[in-house]
Amino acid sequence: MASSDLDLPLTEFLDAVAREEPAPGGGSVAAVTAALGAALVEMSARFSHDWADGPASAARAKELRERLAALAPRDAEAYEALLAARRKGAGERDALSEASEVPLQIAEAAVEVAELALRVAADGNPNLRSDATTGALIAEAAARAAASLVEVNLEGSPDDPRARRARELTEAAARLSSRSSVAGVH
Repeated sequence: MASSDLDLPLTEFLDAVAREEPAPGGGSVAAVTAALGAALVEMSARFSHDWADGPASAARAKELRERLAALAPRDAEAYEALLAARRKGAGERDALSEASEVPLQIAEAAVEVAELALRVAADGNPNLRSDATTGALIAEAAARAAASLVEVNLEGSPDDPRARRARELTEAAARLSSRSSVAGVH
């Protein structure tokens, strides 16, 4: 996935994901999904004119959206590098490390989006609560998806601290999911 893939119309991006090619794949899709969640949070916070933390929350959501959008092509590149290393039979360890690091960053950012979304849903404009909560729900799903990729990539290294961190992020996303249910999307 080249960074220009993010400049494609949505239908063409979906076609790129659906092609019989390894990338863009799950990590890139998780990053884009979490970025969409961040965009919903940003919009919800921008509409929260009477909330003192609205502008700062919108700014943080924008930062997370941009970071996640940048991680989408990085994930695809890391996965393609891993496949190339496997074909060559050399450099697989370094490539596997990078293919684990990028989805871990996606999961961390996605959990932060979900946490921010729940604050915006609770304290921001009540008319946008469902949008903020939707942002939380899709960010949580993206966090779980990205964390699962880390765990799969590190199956042979269960003591790797990134595998432990991925499990922690999965647990955090599950806790946030139960909080999202309380916030409610109707």
